[in-house]
Amino acid sequence: MQQMKLRAFDLSDRTIKRGEASAIRRMERWRQRAFMIVECSVTAGVAWLIASALLGHQVPYFAAASAILVLGVAYGQRIRRGVDVAIGVSLGVALGDLWLAFFGTGVWQIALVCAISMSLATLVGASPLMTTQAGAQSIAVLVMAPSLKYGFDRWVDAVIGCTLALLVAFLAPSGPLRKPSVVAATVVTGMAETLEAAADALARNNEEAAIAVLEQAEAAEKVLAAFDVAAAEGLEVVRHSPLRRRQRRLAIALSDLHVPLDSASRNLRVLARRCAVAIWRGDAVPVEYQDLIRRLAAACRWIAGEFSERRLPTAAQDHLREIGEATSHVQLSDSMSAVVILAQIRSLVADLMQLSGMDYLEARELIPDMD
Repeated sequence: MQQMKLRAFDLSDRTIKRGEASAIRRMERWRQRAFMIVECSVTAGVAWLIASALLGHQVPYFAAASAILVLGVAYGQRIRRGVDVAIGVSLGVALGDLWLAFFGTGVWQIALVCAISMSLATLVGASPLMTTQAGAQSIAVLVMAPSLKYGFDRWVDAVIGCTLALLVAFLAPSGPLRKPSVVAATVVTGMAETLEAAADALARNNEEAAIAVLEQAEAAEKVLAAFDVAAAEGLEVVRHSPLRRRQRRLAIALSDLHVPLDSASRNLRVLARRCAVAIWRGDAVPVEYQDLIRRLAAACRWIAGEFSERRLPTAAQDHLREIGEATSHVQLSDSMSAVVILAQIRSLVADLMQLSGMDYLEARELIPDMD
């Protein structure tokens, strides 16, 4: 009975922790999208205001809806995709109104206008995104606004919303510029957590903890996969937005981080795997090696903080140089697993040096040979 109570308590405790972790992830996701939400909301409101107050249109739904559609795609995506959506929306609304004027609304009308608008968009060389938007918006006209009285007004509303959204995307696309540094900070924070967990598993000689560390290191690869997309989006913004050209150097520097981030992730996985092997085999890993792992974790957390503030972590170079020198003065262990762990620590130091702005040859020269 006591054992059952303990097991029930353990399950309850894990459920609470899992719920807390889920809530933290949800809040972090909201925080990352908060600017986009505000930007879309304000742009939709302004589009509605222009169409209703300045042009006198009644219920300018397509002004607000088009603004959200275009800006939602342009934010965090290629701006060219926003242009595609804008053209597709405008084309779809125009075709929907023309079709409504001649044939009205109904089942066969909806099917045909969708086929015609998508076919026309395809024939003029539209992208798949533009083509689907043309079909969707032509249907929206027939279903949501089946009135001939405001046909031209609806198209004008769509053009207003699309134009305003593209203007905002060109002039104030701050989200895609922040995203590469945010993703880089997330990746490096994950490295710090994995290193701390690895050192703890070695200190406690806990095989289950070591296996969990390995799983944690392998899961980080999914986050790294998002970095290339984020970096490409940032470069797209500085190329097209006249107000963001001055940030071109930072965007290029951030996009160059993929190689050291990828290398560090790979070396971390090898280190995590060797920690698990060492514990499984009963190989002793010197305390000095564990301390080096913790120092690396602290360096990763500092670097992640710099990325979060959209700064390149150049100030970390002196600290990383000290860790590199320390790896050359520890005693070489008789354990093969410990030797591999030390080698991976040295490789990770080189990777982090490259993240701080050094090139590979410079980083390699700053890590002395073993005594």
